[in-house]
Amino acid sequence: MRCALVIEYDGSGFNGWQHQPAAANVQDCVEQALSRVADHDVKTVCAGRTDSGVHALAQVVHFDTVVERPAHSWRLGANTHLPPSISVVWAGAVADDFNARFSARERTYRYLILNRSSRAAVEQTRAWSYPQCLDVRRMREAAPLFLGKHDFSAFRAAGCQARTTQRTVSQLEVDAHGDHVVIQVAANAFLQNMVRIITGVLVTIGTGDRETHWVDELLNHGDRTQGGVTVPACGLSLVRVRYPEEYGIPMPVSSFM
Repeated sequence: MRCALVIEYDGSGFNGWQHQPAAANVQDCVEQALSRVADHDVKTVCAGRTDSGVHALAQVVHFDTVVERPAHSWRLGANTHLPPSISVVWAGAVADDFNARFSARERTYRYLILNRSSRAAVEQTRAWSYPQCLDVRRMREAAPLFLGKHDFSAFRAAGCQARTTQRTVSQLEVDAHGDHVVIQVAANAFLQNMVRIITGVLVTIGTGDRETHWVDELLNHGDRTQGGVTVPACGLSLVRVRYPEEYGIPMPVSSFM
């Protein structure tokens, strides 16, 4: 049978989701926990391979198993063997054709900025402390320029190995909540570091160092060397993965924190 999980984790103590020899990663922890519940080796496929230091509120994985367990047994059993920084929040049987990666229609990431002169203490692993005042209005004016299908060559890491750089962005919102600036981006898929580079461009516009039309220039020219900085991983979280309704994958409702 094929099972799916919705998982949340604090990525600050991990070198990303994906298995890596001699490096702490979320995938190994999850597979080891599931293997103990199943009493056989379990391999998982995830919706999105988050990078080192990136968090998730709704990472989705699937795995195949030869044993039958009630849904709550997978959830409670896995959590018994997981570290406190990883938690399975939902588990359930799914159709055999469900694939956590390829069945996904849209992924949503959220970037959290603590915009004040004093550095973060409690939120140092959950938000990027940025002391220079940001003009959220300017950032909002630039946000719609990212919407639609574009070549995001200027918005990917140098080592990105994606076969195509075309991505379709369906949502990009910039909101202010007290000292926090929240950037939320949804797309069919993302390139490596894409959200962190988009955020860097928006922050540069928010400081007044660049005008909004800079976004169009970067999208048209596709030159990463002319783009903005890659902001730190600590403020980034995978918050939602959308699937066709027939698969029945629930998504948590969470605050911007």
